[in-house]
Amino acid sequence: MPAPPTGSAPGDASADDGGPDGGADTGTSTDSADGATPPATGGTPPGAATFTIVSAGDVLPHASVNRAAHRPDGSYDFVPLMAGLEPWTAGGDLALCSLEVPLAPPGEEVTAYPAFGAPDELVAALADLGWDGCATATNHALDRGLPGLRHTVDVLDAAGLGYAGTARTPAEAAAPQRYVLQRAGRRLIVAHLSTTLVLNGPPLPAGSAWSLSTDVAVLVAQARLARQTGADLVVVSMHWGTEYLGAPDATQREAAATLAASGQIDLVLGSHPHVPQPIEHLPGGPDGTGTWVVWSMGNFISNQDSVCCVPETATGLVVTATVLAPVGLPARVTAVDWTAVTVDRAGGQLIYPLHALATGPAPGVTLDAATLADRSARVQQVMGSPERTVPPTSTGAAPEVLPRRGE
Repeated sequence: MPAPPTGSAPGDASADDGGPDGGADTGTSTDSADGATPPATGGTPPGAATFTIVSAGDVLPHASVNRAAHRPDGSYDFVPLMAGLEPWTAGGDLALCSLEVPLAPPGEEVTAYPAFGAPDELVAALADLGWDGCATATNHALDRGLPGLRHTVDVLDAAGLGYAGTARTPAEAAAPQRYVLQRAGRRLIVAHLSTTLVLNGPPLPAGSAWSLSTDVAVLVAQARLARQTGADLVVVSMHWGTEYLGAPDATQREAAATLAASGQIDLVLGSHPHVPQPIEHLPGGPDGTGTWVVWSMGNFISNQDSVCCVPETATGLVVTATVLAPVGLPARVTAVDWTAVTVDRAGGQLIYPLHALATGPAPGVTLDAATLADRSARVQQVMGSPERTVPPTSTGAAPEVLPRRGE
């Protein structure tokens, strides 16, 4: 049976008998494209500021995920489902999620695939687990129309989380999401932008194209403005690529080359293929120091595995980017590490660091040793080694989430 068409995101559908090859010809945090040399990752110079940026794959609450979070009083609690990764999300200095779906507008029912509308409690859970903000430009952003898009931003805003890729006003759309980290006596600003190159219907109403970021050229212009107006680092979340393919496709490579060549982008975080894809360090970037690209982080929380899709959809990546700002020098990403995660669908839709189950399943885990070994081998085939198995430790106070406003 062929894989579902690009643009879909099944997980509660019938079994799929196959999928594309999950292999790739690149894949560790030190791999580089021709002409790019990853920065040295030695010890921290005296007086330097340092921090980590953590991100992960798609937050994709299929119907079974919502059922697992549903409580007898009618509310939802997603915290137990994602708590296994809290050491990473809370330990990172800046944690940016990939929120695949909109929230259901007030008075409307919660829905899942093919047109998602998640409960508001999903955002509360993300905040409780240490996420600081989310990318919201995805192919599902308009599943509940403009009311859903705007309500999602409202709830993120009310929870104190940043949001990038969707907006309620043209002025908001023109502005990056900014985070301020106070480290080693410096005020370091990270600008976050998000764009989707994949769209599902319906189209945006006339005059509302600014609501959802879809243009790489506009993204580059926003990144340049962000840097000109004080951003020390620019991070871009890209919703792109071919579903179930374990390597970047031509559209990803073309867009990434444009981003890197602009000289404005430090780090690109990819989503949408629902399977892990490698990490590369491309030529270009700020001052020619290169741009790190995580082609796809796969899934974070979802109902996907070999039953509906391809085996690799049961896994994803938590990525940890290390940022170093020596005294008198600009901040730069010096390394990007990956940690494999996996979901136990039958065990309550809980997500775990995959390496933590290698020595034997935790109580309540339904995944057997053979399944765990197979999932680990598939991720390793794509990513290479080494894998990061120790969560980051915060280097200072939580980031300040600046309100979005036009420049």
